[in-house]
Amino acid sequence: MRDERRRRTVEPVESGTVRRTPTQGSDPWARVFAVVYDPLLWLGERVTLGALRQDLLGRARGRTVELGSGTGLNLRYYPGDLDELILTEPGAAMRARLTRRLRRSRRRARVLDVPAERLPFADDTVDTVVSTLVLCTVESPDLAVREIERVLRPGGRLLFLEHVRSRSPRLASWQDRLAVPWRRFADGCHCNRANDELIRTCGLELENLMQASWRGMPPIVRPLITGVATKSAG
Repeated sequence: MRDERRRRTVEPVESGTVRRTPTQGSDPWARVFAVVYDPLLWLGERVTLGALRQDLLGRARGRTVELGSGTGLNLRYYPGDLDELILTEPGAAMRARLTRRLRRSRRRARVLDVPAERLPFADDTVDTVVSTLVLCTVESPDLAVREIERVLRPGGRLLFLEHVRSRSPRLASWQDRLAVPWRRFADGCHCNRANDELIRTCGLELENLMQASWRGMPPIVRPLITGVATKSAG
């Protein structure tokens, strides 16, 4: 399996070009959610998330791969001297909006239609992986974190910003109660997923882990973690 993965390479894709699969984006609500996503996050971005994104993404270096880029809210925060920026987004509706934002930004980047669980990169070839509000949504989070570890070079870093299961028993109980309706509304988001524990299992060395509260958003998604995890150079 590892040898087979090593033969994967990224096909050249012009800025804003999309590789599509017929199975993505067929849900009508997914198309609606992509339209309302930015307005829904507007207040939370203004009072909390924008500053956290700026601080985190300013640390990106070298060949950078972003998982689940959504509508492209991270684009404005990346350094201008990256060797390469690759934006992955498997949802067709989100990807269409991402492509339009990328074109407006005039930033050079590639857009790939691939899920976090099956990254088309050889082992040890990526300097920075970015995951912001993604691990809550992927279908197989264990596979996703294994892929992150696989593609990072020794010394490469995962930059993450995720909402997590609350440490408060009361709020965690409400996250569990509302998990199913929230997942249907938020296009697959698991508000009660313990993403902090998930990151700890990926074989990377955690550093700069910080807890935060996502003000301006519903309580069930307010608990946040942000930080850096580095792949061992040994």
